[in-house]
Amino acid sequence: MAKLRYVLDTAAAPDADKSAEFPANVSGFRAIYETEPEIHAALLPRPLVPCERPEIFAQFSRVQLFLSESRTVEIGAATIGVSCYYGEKPGFYVLAMAMEDPFVVMSGREIYGEPKKVATTRFELDENDYLRASVCRHDVDFLEMRGSLGASLGPRQPVEHMFCIKAMPGIRRDGGFDGEVLLTELEWRRKFTDVREVNDPEIILRESKFDPLIDVPVKKIKEMLYTEGGTINSGKILRAIPGEWYAPFMNQRYDDPVSHPLELSLASGGQ
Repeated sequence: MAKLRYVLDTAAAPDADKSAEFPANVSGFRAIYETEPEIHAALLPRPLVPCERPEIFAQFSRVQLFLSESRTVEIGAATIGVSCYYGEKPGFYVLAMAMEDPFVVMSGREIYGEPKKVATTRFELDENDYLRASVCRHDVDFLEMRGSLGASLGPRQPVEHMFCIKAMPGIRRDGGFDGEVLLTELEWRRKFTDVREVNDPEIILRESKFDPLIDVPVKKIKEMLYTEGGTINSGKILRAIPGEWYAPFMNQRYDDPVSHPLELSLASGGQ
């Protein structure tokens, strides 16, 4: 009898090796910084609305993903989020995600709507407890974080909510979408065995036309931490949204620099 592994025989072997949630072991280097309020608000597609403080979340991770009983993937990753509310629920809109594994990039985009892109990440802790992390795409380290490990704050078990958009660009390439545009929520249930302060924090943004995080300037670093422990991640669909709400943001998902970027007047007088 011939075997055809491109096709699953669901009747003979239902795929019970997958779950709506999956655990992971994570070492993390994370920061919260304040940016310009006008820029912060403009980054959010409806129905998300800005939080009271114009905060940006940046995180580097060394991750061991237990995708199923038979598949484990170890990767470096970076996530950038914009603080927001969905209704009364606070969280972060995922502006960018960088991953080292193409399979994880593909599955995250297709399943959860995460704006993942393949990248090279660096995450180093030297013998002097000095941390340095960076993410590189197209030969540019567009985000780098540095600092020295400080005092332990003990274990923590926060639950973090991240919002993404799951959408399929239209086959006619006219700026529309094929099918519904869906707002998704990721729930990250953290089980940090230790959280440590990071002293003398630095966040460095570099010019990249493909990853223009430098357009979201660092005004003040509010917090920088090093974390170790586990996480259990899951996701769900929140609602469908009109395609026109998301169309101006779609280019974020691709290496497609905009020819007419949004121009904003800032109360601070910055450029």
